[in-house]
Amino acid sequence: MDEFQQKLQRLRRLMAEHGLDALWLRRISSFAWLTGGAASFVNTAAEYGAASILVTPERAYLLTNNIEAPRLLEEEGLAEGDLEPHISPWHTPADAVQSLIGEGRLGTDGPWPGAADLSGPIAWLRSQLLPPEQERFRELGQRCAAAMQAAVARVRPGMREYEIAALLAEETLVREVWPIVNLIAADERVFRYRHPLPTGKRLERYAMLVLCGRWRGLVCSITRLVHFGPLPESLERKAQAVAQVDATLIAATRPGVRLGDVFQRGVAAYAATGFPDEWQHHHQGGVAGYESRERKATPTSKERVVEGQVYAWNPSIASTKSEDSVLVGATENEVLTVIPGWPTIPVTVGEMTVERPAIWVWP
Repeated sequence: MDEFQQKLQRLRRLMAEHGLDALWLRRISSFAWLTGGAASFVNTAAEYGAASILVTPERAYLLTNNIEAPRLLEEEGLAEGDLEPHISPWHTPADAVQSLIGEGRLGTDGPWPGAADLSGPIAWLRSQLLPPEQERFRELGQRCAAAMQAAVARVRPGMREYEIAALLAEETLVREVWPIVNLIAADERVFRYRHPLPTGKRLERYAMLVLCGRWRGLVCSITRLVHFGPLPESLERKAQAVAQVDATLIAATRPGVRLGDVFQRGVAAYAATGFPDEWQHHHQGGVAGYESRERKATPTSKERVVEGQVYAWNPSIASTKSEDSVLVGATENEVLTVIPGWPTIPVTVGEMTVERPAIWVWP
């Protein structure tokens, strides 16, 4: 059974569990997941695309308009797949779903009047990557790491945050990856904000670069920090502490472990390093996939880690952060966004040593 058919089988099983006659996938992430990476978006910031998929017990339909159909069929490879095109004129109301299922019971991957919202269960399905998806994620991780490395190498004091963001976007796009999150902070803004949109501030000594890159629907996350001149002792201490938290989270993310328990181990690591309250100022990350986080972890998360998932933990202590994308394997975890030659902090967790990225220091 190929990738599409395996996913279709999972969706139909979900439909049967909820007593549904059809399932309508409207989200860009869901569309990409089922089609193996096809892009249904025009606006990269949108949640819902210009095309969708309707799944019934017997058939699967591609729903779109006459503007998007040629590209989807010719360039995204959907003409040769198992989706039956249902194309409407762009200027008419989109009533394809009702015409195809009548009064049938409908489920969706987001809120819709009269339909069952299965966004949670579908997101969890998206996170459970099949072997071909894991290989694609490895490729994506390498591309994002290379883009980050190339961008950091071009950063210089005096640059505006917008200029640094432009460097990161350029290095990402030339590698055929969409930079759907591009956060930059310089100097005191690294200390003040956990989600720093770039501004016109000029870099003096310290910068944080954050990237979420999308390729073939999958989304990979990576953060790196760079400092010009000697690293202050207080900043080095925080970098060591956040590396300890990140390593603890990564080591605990193993198949069968409850997500809330992984989170609590991270909270304990914050306390052990002398920063007990920092976890409350920013989410800690969670399982990735076709969105930057398919599910954010919380202290009460009941889901259990599944082999083949990718996790992007992002612990932070004001002025520092640690973030990579990590594939959960059968016997060990694999960091997908390693940058060769980047300085690391070796952290011992039990009998395991986990290498976490240090702050890059330019003389």
